[in-house]
Amino acid sequence: MLNRRHFLRAAALTGLTPLVNFASNIQNEQKPLIKPPALRKGDTVGLVTPASPLFEAHQTMIEAREKMEGLGFKVKFGKNVTAKRGYLAGTIEQRVSDLHDMFADDSVQAIVAIRGGYGSAQLLPYLDYDLIARHPKILLGYSDITALLNGIHRQTGLVTFHGPVAVSTFTEYTTKYLFKVLSEAKPVGMIEDAPYDGNLQSSNRVWTYRGGTAEGKLVGGNLTLLQSLLGTPYEFDGRDALYFIEEVGEEPYDIDRMLWQMKMAGKFERCKGVIFDKMPSVKPADYKPGFNSSLSVEEVIDDVFKEYSFPVCVGLSLGHIKEKPTLPLGVRARLDSDAGRIALLEAAVR
Repeated sequence: MLNRRHFLRAAALTGLTPLVNFASNIQNEQKPLIKPPALRKGDTVGLVTPASPLFEAHQTMIEAREKMEGLGFKVKFGKNVTAKRGYLAGTIEQRVSDLHDMFADDSVQAIVAIRGGYGSAQLLPYLDYDLIARHPKILLGYSDITALLNGIHRQTGLVTFHGPVAVSTFTEYTTKYLFKVLSEAKPVGMIEDAPYDGNLQSSNRVWTYRGGTAEGKLVGGNLTLLQSLLGTPYEFDGRDALYFIEEVGEEPYDIDRMLWQMKMAGKFERCKGVIFDKMPSVKPADYKPGFNSSLSVEEVIDDVFKEYSFPVCVGLSLGHIKEKPTLPLGVRARLDSDAGRIALLEAAVR
């Protein structure tokens, strides 16, 4: 006879019964931190598509396999990675099933999204969080995967990882911090400035909006997805937090709207500091803005944060850019806004 958990899990995959009530208390305390085992060369990574489908799926699978094997890992694909349903990588049932299979599979040491896109937030009500907590392992991705990283962290306490997807560009810098964060059970310390193009430029032009230093737990990811989680059981816990925020392809008024919603939701009241990425493509669309004139991102940030006293800086290499460190959600970190640097103060894996 099925016990209650197995019954609910089976129901979730057939009738899509939510495993977490949509109306549950969104002010619940953050779960105690769970650190996954470290990832070593020779380990197996499970590749999944929790958001959008693969374009030219088989060529993308070859690329993903070669890149993971080039990093020294074995590869196991989810059984539904080639599924497609419009702009989604298959049904909710298929995508949830692949995640459950990877967490339950003892031969898999880490789970890496092949790509982002759209749709991973749909999975959050149907995930078996007890299963995930019983089988803690590395979950890695960025962009739309922000929803999974934050939702799973909030519901289980598992440290999740904002970093490259399987088909990302693995530069020397990106690879260095992938292994330092995922493979070393010790604090990484200060994250170095990412490489930059020359032409008399000597830094990555990190803008210090408000200087100072602060310590807190790292929370963040893609701004659109962080905003979309507000008011749900999966929203990020902003208390004692350092936010890191990345975005791509939006106009300044979109950033304005999303930051103001976070502000009105009280997400900046108890945070310790905010770190923005470069946001290189955040500008009026094709230089044809939605309004006759536009605020700049710098002006938007001034409007939103001028009332606060915590440090804020803009211009780190995060998110939709080839040079990016892997950042663990939930671990203690320090922001030095004057220097434009983050330091990881505790190990993210065990």
